[in-house]
Amino acid sequence: MKHFKLPDLGEGLQEAEIVHWYVQAGEQVKADQLLVSVETAKAIVDIPAPYDGVVAKTYGAAGDILHVGEPLLGYEGDADAGTVVGRLEGGGERKDDRFFVGAAPSTREHLAVRATPAVRQLARQLGVELGSLSGSGSDGLITRSDVEAAASAEQSRFGGEKLRGVRRSMALNMARSHAEVVPVTLFGDADLHRWASAREPLIRLAQAMAAACAVEPVLNSGFDGRSLLLRHSEQLHLGIAVDTPDGLFVPVLRDVGTRSAEDLKDGISRLRADVQARSIPPQEMMGATLTLSNFGTLFGRYANPVVIPPQVAILAAGVIRDEPVAVKGEVRVHPILPLSLTFDHRVVTGGEAARFLKALVQALELPG
Repeated sequence: MKHFKLPDLGEGLQEAEIVHWYVQAGEQVKADQLLVSVETAKAIVDIPAPYDGVVAKTYGAAGDILHVGEPLLGYEGDADAGTVVGRLEGGGERKDDRFFVGAAPSTREHLAVRATPAVRQLARQLGVELGSLSGSGSDGLITRSDVEAAASAEQSRFGGEKLRGVRRSMALNMARSHAEVVPVTLFGDADLHRWASAREPLIRLAQAMAAACAVEPVLNSGFDGRSLLLRHSEQLHLGIAVDTPDGLFVPVLRDVGTRSAEDLKDGISRLRADVQARSIPPQEMMGATLTLSNFGTLFGRYANPVVIPPQVAILAAGVIRDEPVAVKGEVRVHPILPLSLTFDHRVVTGGEAARFLKALVQALELPG
């Protein structure tokens, strides 16, 4: 059997949840025929057949999670010699100990547990301790079914509903951020009394962020904490947080600094419409270099927004309020926009963040 593996779905996307199969075992398929729809952290993606053939087996049902490189579909015919099966089903025989050859000292405590790398990865993802399991496979090999049964038993004891799709990805991303980022948040206000209209600040915020990036470009960067590599971006590709009933989506507005206000407005409207229709292409959700959360359209003044690696900063804008302001000894009422800037202190200094926020506020306070 020839295996077609789950392909690389783009930047940072290592897994996908099966939404719907369009084919079944025994069916003849043609190249580019739609095989399956899957949901990633970014969007719903349709995967076509890579070539003609007869389907021998489909891997996973609706709701199952597959990882990039794992078998998605099997074609009838002889297996390719180089095919790698990412998960070993049901305790297939492995009587040697090749899983453990060359194990580093830090992994020696695991040598008594017999499991394939794919099963070990699954156990980590599901929070199952392999040492507590008795393998049902050959010579005590722990199988995928053993891990899934243990995870299901734990879920039954806890109760509740398992996170899926966008909400599952959000939970994983938040945990990753908490584990990696060293966050610091600065707060500030922008006085918008020079604006003709101060109630729709999103476009001005995007333009002001581009201006601030010109002053302190380090906030418009990507950082790999494992290799300690910092990658600067020449353009501002702005992630715009969009709230939906299914969870938080962050489509990307490209090259903000070179576009007109009208062009930015059209771009944001299109991205929002695509998100609401769940038809946004995956590439439109990738490559953000900085993120804006305009939660003030809902409620709230200040926040501690969460930086998602590899980005190193995120700006949040709260509700615009009419507030008393002292002007040359007189009290006047001005519209005030509260701002919260969280940055990764592993990369960005307090001075750089303060200068960025100052430049942002100065750009916002210009007449417009």
